[in-house]
Amino acid sequence: MEDAQIGTDGKMRRQPSRGMYVLPSLFTAGNMAAGYYAITQSIQGSMADQSYFDRAALALGIAVLFDGLDGIIARMTNTTSDFGRELDSLADVITFGVAPSLLAYIWGFRMLPSMAHPEARQQIVHIGVFVCFIFLICGASRLARFNISINPQPRNPGRPGKKYFVGMPIPAGAGVISSVVHFQRGSPIDNPWVSVVWLCLLLFTSFLMVSNWRFWSAKEITVGARHPYRLFAVIAVVGASIVLYHQYMLIIIAMAYLVSGVVARLAYSWGRERRHSSAAIR
Repeated sequence: MEDAQIGTDGKMRRQPSRGMYVLPSLFTAGNMAAGYYAITQSIQGSMADQSYFDRAALALGIAVLFDGLDGIIARMTNTTSDFGRELDSLADVITFGVAPSLLAYIWGFRMLPSMAHPEARQQIVHIGVFVCFIFLICGASRLARFNISINPQPRNPGRPGKKYFVGMPIPAGAGVISSVVHFQRGSPIDNPWVSVVWLCLLLFTSFLMVSNWRFWSAKEITVGARHPYRLFAVIAVVGASIVLYHQYMLIIIAMAYLVSGVVARLAYSWGRERRHSSAAIR
């Protein structure tokens, strides 16, 4: 007789077999493998062969896909477990913390050519090391907060029942880095001023990960939606666009998601000021 458990609706449901619990962990392992591959490619990258950086960026993009699938499969098969959550968090630290921070440093700072003032280049590289570590520690802190949070409240709350993340998820932060690198086809930064811009982008992304700002969560999209055919059509169009125009689509999606949190925060602040002004007039 198979084990059964009582669901949230009070109905008895069959407990999945033990073998089913391995399925989401396989996608988590694929996530970790992609992160490890990205690390090996970043280390081998150079000005002479820039394709290593591009392959590292694409590996991180594939890892984001695996990271989304393991959660979806776990929920669909009712195989969520404490072990799976811990394994997923450890994999995310490696894949979306260590791998992108290493890629960001080597691609954006270490490859800078010799300058008229070698001390200036050395300073940029040293600051780059520190900023990339900031990205790593902010991403790890974001994961730790997510694991211990129970019903976290953002500073700019959404509509009742609307699902959202508090702070930018670490896969999205890694997606910002990988999309920029891939947009450049792996060609490293060779201008110190561009490195400064890259440094600012890394700092801002790090801040968004540990902020209390709202970011949209795709968990509200389900197969049992009201108009599933429209949902499948949108997914098919977006997927085809990414396959055909991945160099442009990936950076558009990554930057749009980054900006969405900023826009939501500004909209909430503006709306709060209007409410306060209206209350003062009354």
